[in-house]
Amino acid sequence: MSHSPTPSSYAAAGVDIDAANTAVNLMKSHIKRTETPGVLSGIGSFGGMFALSSLGKFNDAVLVSSIDGVGTKLYIAIELNKHDTIGKDLVNHCVNDILVQGARPLLFLDYLGVGKIDPEVASEIVKGLSDACVQVECALIGGETAEMPGLYKPGDYDLAGCIVGIVERSKIVNGDRIEAGDVVLGVESNGLHTNGYSLARSVLLNESAYALADRPDELLGETVGEVLLAQHRCYAPAILPLLELVDVKGMAHITGGGFMDNIPRILPPGLGVAIDCASWQVPPIFKLIQQTGKVHELEMFRVFNMGIGFVVIVSEQEAEDALHQLINAGERAHRIGKVTFGSGISLSHGDDQLPQ
Repeated sequence: MSHSPTPSSYAAAGVDIDAANTAVNLMKSHIKRTETPGVLSGIGSFGGMFALSSLGKFNDAVLVSSIDGVGTKLYIAIELNKHDTIGKDLVNHCVNDILVQGARPLLFLDYLGVGKIDPEVASEIVKGLSDACVQVECALIGGETAEMPGLYKPGDYDLAGCIVGIVERSKIVNGDRIEAGDVVLGVESNGLHTNGYSLARSVLLNESAYALADRPDELLGETVGEVLLAQHRCYAPAILPLLELVDVKGMAHITGGGFMDNIPRILPPGLGVAIDCASWQVPPIFKLIQQTGKVHELEMFRVFNMGIGFVVIVSEQEAEDALHQLINAGERAHRIGKVTFGSGISLSHGDDQLPQ
C-alpha cells in the first residue's frame, strides 16, 4: 500500500518551498529596478536573455566575464545581522574585475545558498545586489536561491555571482604596452573590501578576543564590526570615463594576493614595479591587524589591499592628467610607484627598501 507524502514532508526535511516563494516575491521589486533595455526575460524564466543589439553599434564587441564570492566576510554580516551591503560587495568586486580589461558591465547573476531560507534576509541581500547594479547600469538578470539544511546551518549562507561585460576589441586594456618608466597610480580602497578576512578574523576576533562591538583606539571611534563590514568600493564610475580621456596601459584590481600577486598579472615579461608605501596613508584597520597579530609587512601586502583598491598604469607624460581626472571624479588617488626592469614587486618607504 503506497502513501502519498503530506504537503509538509519537504518542510519537515528542512526545505520550505512557501518561504522560498515568499523570498522571491520580496526580491522582485529589487530585481525589476535593474532592468536595462537589453533585458528580454522576466523574473522566473529558466534562463536570462539579453539582446546585444540594444547596445548600439560595436565594430568588434568582446564579452568579458568573471565569477567570484564574498568569502568569510559573510561571517561578519551574519554575526551583525546586517545583510544589506554584502550584495554590494559582491557586485562591486565583480565589476572591478572586468573593469581591469576596460569592460563595462551588462548583466549579473547571483547564487545564494542557505541552510534555512529567511525571506527578509534574502530580500536584504538582493536589495544590496540591485543597488550596486543600478549604480553601474547592470541588469540583475537571474539568480538561484538554494535551501540546503544538510550543508548550511540555520542562519548561515553563501553568496556568489557571475558578471558579463562588454568592450570593443580595439579598446581592451591588457597591459601588453606597459614599459619601464611608466607611472603606477593607486586609487584608495574602503578597508579590506572582500579579501583577507580569514586572517583578519583570526587575529582580531580569535587570538586577541576583540568583539565586533569593541572600539579600539586605533579605529578612531568606529567599531571592529563597522570597519570589517565597510563596503567594497566600485571604481567603474571614475575609471570608465578615464579610459576615454587618457591612454591607460594597464589596470589591476587589488584583491586576494594583494599587491604582490595582482600587479604582476598585467606586466609584460622582464618588467616589475617599485611601490613607495609612503605615498599614501595606510588605513588604521591594517595597522591594527599587523600590530596585533605581529604580521610581517610583506605578508600584509600579499594578503590585503593596504588601502589601495585599484591600480592604473599610464605613461609619465599622461600621469598628471590621469591623476587629475581621478581626483576630479571624487577618488582619492596617488602616484604610488613606477614600472621598472626586472620582475615582481619591490616595496619601500621613501628611500628605505623593505627586505624581500
